[in-house]
Amino acid sequence: MAKKDFYEVLGVNRDASDEEIKKAYRKLAMKYHPDRNPDNPKAEESFKEAKEAYEILSDEEKRGAYDQYGHAGVDPSMGGGGGGGAGFGNFSDAFGDIFGDIFGGGGGGGRRSNVYRGADLRYNMEISLEDAARGTETKIRIPVMSECETCHGSGARPGTQPVTCTTCNGHGQVRMQQGFFSVQQTCPKCHGSGKMVKEPCPTCHGGGRVKQHKTLSVKIPAGVDEGDRIRLSGEGEAGVNGGPTGDLYVVVHLKPHEIFKRDGANLHCEMPISFTTAALGGEIEIPTLDGHAKMKIPAETQTGAVFRLRGKGIKPLRSNELGDLMCHVVVETPVRLTERQKELLREMEEINQTDSAKHSPREKSWMTKVKDLFN
Repeated sequence: MAKKDFYEVLGVNRDASDEEIKKAYRKLAMKYHPDRNPDNPKAEESFKEAKEAYEILSDEEKRGAYDQYGHAGVDPSMGGGGGGGAGFGNFSDAFGDIFGDIFGGGGGGGRRSNVYRGADLRYNMEISLEDAARGTETKIRIPVMSECETCHGSGARPGTQPVTCTTCNGHGQVRMQQGFFSVQQTCPKCHGSGKMVKEPCPTCHGGGRVKQHKTLSVKIPAGVDEGDRIRLSGEGEAGVNGGPTGDLYVVVHLKPHEIFKRDGANLHCEMPISFTTAALGGEIEIPTLDGHAKMKIPAETQTGAVFRLRGKGIKPLRSNELGDLMCHVVVETPVRLTERQKELLREMEEINQTDSAKHSPREKSWMTKVKDLFN
């Protein structure tokens, strides 16, 4: 099968410059690299085709032979030599760029940016339910890695400067030849910075950063809930080699409350009432986050009944509607009874027994079910 014209493969004119050829090859290599097209069997063929075209056209001697004799001028099996392997350096430079682009490295002939953003930090903050509902402002003290004030992040003793790494020539990476391919690796001497510190800073010992504690003021907005995060931009750790500072995330945790339990916008509480109030009804005072409120208890209220106080809950952070307060009734059995109280209760029980279906319908119904079960 006849080979395609190399210029046609790369999509460039015959008078294209070396830079245009390189740019066209990089674009095709990124598009057809097998690792990016695992489900496309034709991609590998297109990738090899582009690679072969670039290998020839990136070398001046091979390109000249190809322009004069076509494929015969560069195919050893057809008698052409094309100048041997003189063009390997150009090809591996370009492929190094492609390899870096595909696997997360930088472009530009193997150069990488050695500027890194500082790490984000997390701070767990416990606040009361009242502070979560109303909002508050508090101060926190956190340990961070900050830029060294002595050397201003360079890592070098004042009056000196870091020098270019002699191993990678400032690239931060070294290239390892593996047959036809070249693989870039982080420079083992400068660890990717591209610089060497001959006279380390006495404060940070060449690291450019020091551990410090700083105090920050944190505003807690009204309505925050368990697990909400508050972002403090630029309050994380300092970047490396002049990189931007990370962020601090304050994670809110609610302390257990003695009375209320929160469920989103609503609050729940147990409401103990006396035996007499449950039977005869009455008015009781219950606590709220804003103070106190009065509630009417109807006669014959049973344990487990739930009463709702609208608008006595919490307004969530992302809503304008107030939640409700849900009061769960618990009828309290009298304790430490006097003889007179016991006498009255026995008298009441005797009256109840004369017509238990009327006075204790739930008990009567339950006893009937028990009898049916055993019979």
